[in-house]
Amino acid sequence: MELKRIGTRSARKAQEENRRLGIPNAYSRNGTLYFELPDGTITQKDPFVEEDADGEPKN
Repeated sequence: MELKRIGTRSARKAQEENRRLGIPNAYSRNGTLYFELPDGTITQKDPFVEEDADGEPKN
């Protein structure tokens, strides 16, 4: 139980730091990826993938 508490605390601390730095948090639920953007919006669109002018992923 102690290890779970330590892990949970560490994960929350990392999430808070990401928010402070403006970095999106990534989550997985039932095999689906979700991203929490710095403004609090939840999306399935990967904010880490750069897109070209047509909205297609850059290679």
